[in-house]
Amino acid sequence: SLTNVTMTVCVWLPSHSAGPPSSRQRFQRPESFENPPMYVAVMTYLGFGIVTLFGYFRDFLRAVGLEKCHIAREREEQKDFVPLYQDFENFYTRNLYMRVRDNWNRPICSLPGPVFDVMERVSPDYNWTFSLTGKTIDNVINMGSYNYLGFAENDGDFLKTVADRTQQYGLGVCSTRQEMGNLAIHEELEQLVATFLGVESSMIFGMGFATNSMNIPALVGKGCLILSDELNHTSLILGARLSGATIWVFKHNNMQSLERLLREAVCSGQPRTHRPWRKVLIMVEGIYSMEGSVVRLPDIVALKKKYKAYLYLDEAHSIGAVGPTGRGVTELFGLDPSDIDVMMGTFTKSFGAAGGYIAGKKELVDSLRSHSHSAVYASAMSPPVTEQILRAMKCIMGLDGTTVGQARVHQLAENTRYFRSRLQEMGFIIYGNDDSPVVPILLYMPGKVV
Repeated sequence: SLTNVTMTVCVWLPSHSAGPPSSRQRFQRPESFENPPMYVAVMTYLGFGIVTLFGYFRDFLRAVGLEKCHIAREREEQKDFVPLYQDFENFYTRNLYMRVRDNWNRPICSLPGPVFDVMERVSPDYNWTFSLTGKTIDNVINMGSYNYLGFAENDGDFLKTVADRTQQYGLGVCSTRQEMGNLAIHEELEQLVATFLGVESSMIFGMGFATNSMNIPALVGKGCLILSDELNHTSLILGARLSGATIWVFKHNNMQSLERLLREAVCSGQPRTHRPWRKVLIMVEGIYSMEGSVVRLPDIVALKKKYKAYLYLDEAHSIGAVGPTGRGVTELFGLDPSDIDVMMGTFTKSFGAAGGYIAGKKELVDSLRSHSHSAVYASAMSPPVTEQILRAMKCIMGLDGTTVGQARVHQLAENTRYFRSRLQEMGFIIYGNDDSPVVPILLYMPGKVV
């Protein structure tokens, strides 16, 4: 229940480090999950308690008509219906979040670079509604963007190939890959992704969230078991639920908890029948987007091999952002990509675009082309977006004849370590791994958010 704010490092910060450490040093580097001092914890719970009490008091004033009620609710003639709005579930939104709502959802009107321009807005009713003043607040420091390598840019020289592809193919495909939406640049990108990751084949999708939620049901189903990290992203959780498979949750990055579940799955089998599970799939993320922690991949691969399970790795935040050449956590730990059964990632962070990919063995990808809902029913990736990903990936790989991509990868690593070390020196409590560009700063007391 403690308040935290996730901040990410932009690549444009100045360099203050002596270069990336070795793979062995990276493997041994611990993660930080510092506990707050007792007085901070007490004051935090006290602050939330006071706000909660005032929330109940204000709900009482709204109920008796002494305070105007802005919340969504059923009309009077619907009072005998099944409630559409759960009153208690909205308690936090209307009484706590609404007081500091102006800190979020701020409309910006510029590139999401190291600084951006924010549209000024005012609220006449304590953050229930906002209106724009027509003015802008210029050069606001950007601490919340996933534009890790700065490829979401507006430099005309860099974007010339994107403009050319737009002239050639237009903006949209208006069809699925299975029908008339399969373009040559789609196949070129899939081949490049497979080469970049060091696997046999890959498949791209137009939406990162749907890459998880729509493909997991095509991999597992009834009679299968999913072992999911307790801090997995919502897209993984939704995909697991839609699959119909049994879901067991293990403690975050806790190998003892994972092995206990694996042992139980092998020894006991399915409930009631005790038949062997059709598949056992371990689902983890490379970098956890709210905690900044890095998966203990070598240990998980060892357990996966020991118990003959499958491994699904979500590299949405790690691909392009970690590893000596930006190839994600497999490169960070020096592992063979073939040890990962299903490699997933998105193009929305490091590549400054949209969409996602699934990569692995050719048999896996060929099966998904026929059975994935996202492949069969969703519109194909937009041509300019496809070219933007090609441009960024070629730049990282050095295929454009420059070292700009590798310079950005190394700069991000330096910025990450510098930013984390300086925050710790300043006395902030931060979470996560030293290699993670996701840097959660725990503020604890709600009043400090503003």
